[in-house]
Amino acid sequence: MTDDNDTETTAAPSQTEQQPARERVRALRGATTLDHDHRDHLLQRTQQLIDELFERNDLTEDDLISIVFTATDDVSSAFPAEAARLAGITHVPLLCARELQIEGGIRMCIRILVHAYTTRSPHELRHPYLHGARQLRTDLPE
Repeated sequence: MTDDNDTETTAAPSQTEQQPARERVRALRGATTLDHDHRDHLLQRTQQLIDELFERNDLTEDDLISIVFTATDDVSSAFPAEAARLAGITHVPLLCARELQIEGGIRMCIRILVHAYTTRSPHELRHPYLHGARQLRTDLPE
């Protein structure tokens, strides 16, 4: 039996229990290398990079804000952004630029920087570094 002065206390739920994960703008990186500078090979490797980034981070075109591609000076057969357009990414601003030419840097390298909306935390993002570009970020999980 309880009297009117007894109160039941329960612990307040934590902040993560109260609210679902909030969608935020995040930046994702990645890179790949080419075996040779030919248009079809460049488009295939760049598409593979985009596909991996989307799959690993559960992204769709609707999540994207923009994509920046860079290529080293020894890549000239096509714009890497062309691979995104051919894959159907048509409503997202794309930009191609030259990578810095650094002595001892990786040759025939294409890098990508994607700005997207996601509910994932920075530690949950998976940045793909494929082929010879894997050596750029050996600290990251696959």
